[in-house]
Amino acid sequence: MTFISYAQNFEDVLLWRALKHVEHGFYIDVGAFDPELDSVTKAFYDRGWRGVNIEPNPQFHGRLQDRRPNDQNLCRAVGGHEGREVLCLLGNPGMSTLDEAITKQHEQSGWALTRQEVPVTTLAKIWEECVPPGQAVHFLKVDVEGLEEAVLQGNNWIDHRPWIVVVEATLPMSQTESHGKWEPILLSANYRFAYADGLNRFYVAEEHSELMPAFQYPPNVWDEFLLSGQVMAEARASEAEAKAQQAEAKAQQAEAALSAVYNSTSWRLTVPLRRIRSMFLRHCKKLI
Repeated sequence: MTFISYAQNFEDVLLWRALKHVEHGFYIDVGAFDPELDSVTKAFYDRGWRGVNIEPNPQFHGRLQDRRPNDQNLCRAVGGHEGREVLCLLGNPGMSTLDEAITKQHEQSGWALTRQEVPVTTLAKIWEECVPPGQAVHFLKVDVEGLEEAVLQGNNWIDHRPWIVVVEATLPMSQTESHGKWEPILLSANYRFAYADGLNRFYVAEEHSELMPAFQYPPNVWDEFLLSGQVMAEARASEAEAKAQQAEAKAQQAEAALSAVYNSTSWRLTVPLRRIRSMFLRHCKKLI
């Protein structure tokens, strides 16, 4: 079965390569954004996986609720402690952040924004509330626009150990690497750096080091995947072709019906009457 990738940078392709042997897996997506657009978890959900999506933007949390009814969808932010903080919502919703310094940079760049107070929780709390006892978390994805360090600090890495951790590792809207602040948290928790894709960094728990070879190479032809945009474009093309074929079939049916009328006995017998009627109408027009 061809794998359909929805993620922004093929993150789901690499994760599937490492975890496709797992049936009915479980994920935690911090900064889930949209249930389909640029989603790292959509392909897994479609294949029967389930998990927890955390998205503080009410608009996108609503979309997750509608499209991911079998997931747990939390309208909260995640940080290093529980409480309430001000979320900056930008015109580009994928850039929304709790980081005031990043917010000021966006303001200086001319982005329209609104501020909204939101509840903040921690990874440790989410794990306790949402992960069933004994349930393995096969991957954790973190995309929080500058708050990666706080998110990772808020987990109990002794008791709560996802097999794979994927963290966005560049400053928002740039290629500047930002992992220097937070990578030591993972390394000291016995996670091994596995791969960098230019946007994210992948880490594998030491106790699951058998997964490391899956990250040796970037996504390639052997992964047998298609991009979701390509699949949707092909579906639209097929739909348009089907509609064109239906229209052609209806036109052929109409032509056949008309031909049957022209070839009927009644049509041939009434030819003189139609000629007389036509002559009468032309005569009437001249009189007018």
